[in-house]
Amino acid sequence: MSFINICRDNTDPFYRYKMPPIQSKVEGRGNGIKTVIVNLSEVSRALGRPPAYVIKYFGSELGALTAIQEDQDRYLVNGTHDANELQDSLDGFINKFVLCGNCKNPETQIEIKGRDHLQRDCKACGHITDIDPRHKLCSYILKNPPAGAKDKKGKKSATATANVVGGGKSISDIAQGQDGDLGGDEGEENDDDDALTKKINAEAAALAQVEIKDDEWAVDMSQEAIEARARALNTGALGADSTLSKFNELGDWLLEECKEGKEDLPSDVEIYKKIVDLDIVQKPETVQVLSQCLFDENIVEQLDEHQGLLAKLIVGDEDYEKAFLGGLERFFGIEKPDLIPLVPKVLVKVYNNDLISEEVIVNWGSKVSKKYVPKDISKKVRKAAKPFIEWLKNAEEESDDE
Repeated sequence: MSFINICRDNTDPFYRYKMPPIQSKVEGRGNGIKTVIVNLSEVSRALGRPPAYVIKYFGSELGALTAIQEDQDRYLVNGTHDANELQDSLDGFINKFVLCGNCKNPETQIEIKGRDHLQRDCKACGHITDIDPRHKLCSYILKNPPAGAKDKKGKKSATATANVVGGGKSISDIAQGQDGDLGGDEGEENDDDDALTKKINAEAAALAQVEIKDDEWAVDMSQEAIEARARALNTGALGADSTLSKFNELGDWLLEECKEGKEDLPSDVEIYKKIVDLDIVQKPETVQVLSQCLFDENIVEQLDEHQGLLAKLIVGDEDYEKAFLGGLERFFGIEKPDLIPLVPKVLVKVYNNDLISEEVIVNWGSKVSKKYVPKDISKKVRKAAKPFIEWLKNAEEESDDE
């Protein structure tokens, strides 16, 4: 088999770092048609990244569901995708998650620095490049760190040294390609974004740990509840629970800043800073408040707009995922019951964006709960979600059968 340069922008025939080209074949027909990437394991081994990272990147970039069958070494993408399309998409993955941002050398390691901070550490030039946390794949990597991952105190997350093929001379300066940090068309790093990311991570790391004993707590953001809380605050009734008061303050602030018709809406950075100021970044109830107060009838599109913020807060933690679904229950069941038909579309969106895992969604949809809403409302929301829940279950069964 002929090999190609890992960095295809570099046309030097003596370029040392090579990989096999993508090979794919189409299986099935009709709605069940899928593309199997035959040699994904070999390609991933050359890049020094787990195959699951590459297939999840394809799913994100191509807007398709993916399936991973590691025991059979099978990796599938829904729909028909030819090898050239997949190879072009792989170039994006290489630029964003493999190549050094300075020397464009693929001899890098992915490191986890903090709860939601990923970096590429280049073993060739020593340069450290921040990985854009807004990309959907980042949340999957944080949720599924490679073997030998290190914790947020600075331990390494994975060996990502590229596979070297051939004995050509070493190349340190490769022809400029897409920037590996933010996925843009320019080859330079965005210093402003890097500085802001570092500042936010530094603030988040300093947060104090405050435990909430009542795990059945839920935020009621109805107009009556807001007025009741205001009266309670005036009488000091909430003074004993300062953390609960902070969640209420965040909810009231969001409802005021994001109210319908307002032109100057807060950015994700402003919302995150507000959460940091309230010292509730590391509380699952925070994402519950967001799912209740951040959206309106355009929730499907708004989930894409706020994907970076939500992924930064949820980062694959099951408690956060459940809290987010609980907030959506209250949003649809109590605040916007006329939008209940949108529940399947919303679940598809959070699933494709890797905000909520398949297991959590299936478990949530399989039993009625009165934790966040009355039982009859919970039943109504889950009934609307049933088509997507059944699809997830059937897809899992088909995968097992194959």
